[in-house]
Amino acid sequence: MSVLTNSFWNGRRVFVTGHTGFKGTWLCLWLHSLGARITGFSDLVPTSPSHFDLAKVSELLVHDLRGDVRSAPKIQQALDLANPDVIFHMAAQPLVSLGYSDPVGTFETNVNGTLNLLEAVRLRGGTVSLIVVTSDKCYAPCASGTALRETDPMGGLDPYSSSKSLAELLCTSYRHSYFQYGAAGGVQLATVRAGNVIGGGDWAANRLLPDAVRELAAGQPLVLRNPAAVRPWQHVLEPLCGYMHLAEQLSGERGSDYADCWNFGPLPGDAVNVQQVAHWFTEAWGGGAVQVDTSRTIGHETALLRLAIDKAVSRLEWRPVWNVREAVSRAALWYRDWHTGISCDVRSRSLSEISDYSAAACR
Repeated sequence: MSVLTNSFWNGRRVFVTGHTGFKGTWLCLWLHSLGARITGFSDLVPTSPSHFDLAKVSELLVHDLRGDVRSAPKIQQALDLANPDVIFHMAAQPLVSLGYSDPVGTFETNVNGTLNLLEAVRLRGGTVSLIVVTSDKCYAPCASGTALRETDPMGGLDPYSSSKSLAELLCTSYRHSYFQYGAAGGVQLATVRAGNVIGGGDWAANRLLPDAVRELAAGQPLVLRNPAAVRPWQHVLEPLCGYMHLAEQLSGERGSDYADCWNFGPLPGDAVNVQQVAHWFTEAWGGGAVQVDTSRTIGHETALLRLAIDKAVSRLEWRPVWNVREAVSRAALWYRDWHTGISCDVRSRSLSEISDYSAAACR
């Protein structure tokens, strides 16, 4: 298992778009604990409550900037201020459900926003490691449920998934056209495709665990719209560890060897269905009813989605640390502690989770 290098991150200038979101907040906490100097760029804090506010992440940043990735001048100004060594592009419209209700906003944010960042990086020049976060849903659907590999075709069907496919194609174009593809130095661009990430601090709508917290905390049953759907579930720290380790490799002498697309997901046996995750979550929470209501279905949803992670395992020496049951249990305990007030210091609670993960990764 790859272990992050403190000496690499200490003092490193890092620019994170979407830093107020679920994954962005966890990333900023982890980077700061390693000594990174972080500039965050987001248009708003997406939920209330939010992990970003509860953990007081703004206090840990060199710059906490507000702006929309759809504004090319705002992105350019933020990059000039941050002068980054490493960029993590996470800003996105992240929900399949919202993609159906707001397709224009979804494509504008996920495609044009990514284009604005790529163009700003191109115009700045210099040396930087750039990781663009897309989604496992960027792939063309595979009815057989075969684990999807980085070489499989793009082709998400719904607006959200399609927008992520287009973001991947944009990155491929810029990598080959402008970013010294196959050369050392300059801009080293990689894209990353994670599974269904779970963990404490997510309050987005129409996601399984946040919905579970809202309903169980209110004494209501957890209602499932697609209980048989199989997803590559993983704790949020798993792909973030992969992203950061990838950034280290991109910044090395052989960085161009890693300027490519990468899957980060669970081990093959950990792709389980929604109903199993719901059962494990309610069990760890301390009880609660689970019901099914298929009338809540939101357009096309892939029945079986699995990711092949052989490339990251063999070339990055990355592999999952926590299996899906432990990931679900840890998420449930994080939320339960927050809900019951056992842990009033959310930042310390989350840093403790990061410490547990890092210790397990070293074994």
